[in-house]
Amino acid sequence: MTESISRSITSNQKGPHDKLYETVTKHLETTSQKPIQDHTLEAFNDVTEWLADWDGPIVLDSCCGVGESTASLASRHQEAKVVGLDKSAVRINKHEQNYHLGTENHSVIRADVIDFWRLVVDNNWPVSHHYLLYPNPYPKSAHLKRRWHGSAAFADLIKIGGRLEVRSNWQTYIEEFSLALKYAGLESRWEQLNVTQPMTPFERKYTASGQNCWSVKADLNSEVRAS
Repeated sequence: MTESISRSITSNQKGPHDKLYETVTKHLETTSQKPIQDHTLEAFNDVTEWLADWDGPIVLDSCCGVGESTASLASRHQEAKVVGLDKSAVRINKHEQNYHLGTENHSVIRADVIDFWRLVVDNNWPVSHHYLLYPNPYPKSAHLKRRWHGSAAFADLIKIGGRLEVRSNWQTYIEEFSLALKYAGLESRWEQLNVTQPMTPFERKYTASGQNCWSVKADLNSEVRAS
């Protein structure tokens, strides 16, 4: 199947946003009072039932889309249970049709990741790795707060712990995410990827279009925190 060509990201923003520090620190100092939606609570209970008495590591694949990456991560992390999360029922349904590769250690479920992250934190899940692969970059400068590192959910994201990896085809997004982690007192490393085996349809499309892809990684269990 021939992949469609993807246009490069264009933005009216040059480099990291000048309001990034102000936005991130404000969110880190506040606690969400947003009620958890019933359908996400039900989804969390379903996953908890699927995990049953599992006491090993858990891997999260947030905003997993059709779940191709979830199946790939299940093969990579055979010692863990892998949970893929996406808000779209249409995308989730495509997983069983096209991407369920026979690995029994993963589950893909429809949920609001913002609420799900809070439930993971509240229930102290032993998350060893957390992947956020090619989230919507919202490249317009006015949309900083729609990016995960600029959103109120960032505080819960880093509380989950484990080894975090974020990928994007927009270098600025990765630079900003690394800075946001720094503002939270966490060390990170970002770099350009050499993609040989794409993990998601987006990564495959970007690579086929000749675009560069970028990654930022951090150990969220690190004790290195800014004062």
